[in-house]
Amino acid sequence: MTNPVDIPKVNAKNMTEKEFFYGHKACAGCGGSVAVRLALKVLGERTYTALPAGCMSAVGFIYPQMAFNTNALITTFPGAASMASGIAAGAKALGQKDVKTVVFAGDGGTADIGFQALSGMIDRNDDVLYICYDNEAYMNTGIQKSGLTPYGTKTTTTPAGENLPGTITHKKNLFEIIAAHDIAYAATASIGYPQDFLNKVNKAKHIKGASFIHVYASCPTGWGTPTETSIEIAKEAVDCGLIFLAEYEDGEYKLNRNPKEFASVKDYLKKQGRFKHMNDADIQCVTENRDKKWARMRKNWL
Repeated sequence: MTNPVDIPKVNAKNMTEKEFFYGHKACAGCGGSVAVRLALKVLGERTYTALPAGCMSAVGFIYPQMAFNTNALITTFPGAASMASGIAAGAKALGQKDVKTVVFAGDGGTADIGFQALSGMIDRNDDVLYICYDNEAYMNTGIQKSGLTPYGTKTTTTPAGENLPGTITHKKNLFEIIAAHDIAYAATASIGYPQDFLNKVNKAKHIKGASFIHVYASCPTGWGTPTETSIEIAKEAVDCGLIFLAEYEDGEYKLNRNPKEFASVKDYLKKQGRFKHMNDADIQCVTENRDKKWARMRKNWL
């Protein structure tokens, strides 16, 4: 890959003023739309964008309006990565230079429905950047559980009541599943830490081959949070340790943040309507799972 020293920095001061995703119909406070907007401002106008059925395709392609100011298309739900592979191959066959193909897909379209195509894309090392905006459920179709829905979440398919706490499974370890393919570059991010996200998109932009970014993106509609707190709540998820910022590169893991102390898990959960029902035992289960995960990461990655 390109030497990181040679990669130009991108930040709020030197970022382009051009917008490549605007006029969309997303809900107020949509974290996914923030992730797409920021990523495209790094990737620029010479970008081919592929989106499966999901929030961003639903809000970005509304006839006769088009929210993408780049070449963009809606793919089949399970085939975003494979169709992006075809786009990248076509661009190469045409001799196009300095172009990037990117996928924007939700957690369900990535960790569940679209995973087979994603795995194949990485295995072939196709020149595609795959960005998963993770709002922790199938939000576009009515807030159903996905493989990245956390323990205790109340969704329409995992109701909370006397006998169930909501979702009874923890989030898939998607980052390490992707890294297990020995991909050239993979990272986790959060819209609550935008500069970290920009840095990672910028690094992935300069990689020739497959790359992957898993970005945490809040959803006021599905989470039951005020629209003005979307960035704050995504930051709190990192600060309380439920979401981690990391990279996998050259066969090695790196933690970008390794806090000495975590913020309160309970405070983070109780700010969200989807977790209001959780009792102390449920919260303790979440906290213990967090502690086990961090103990393992610190032991193996540091």
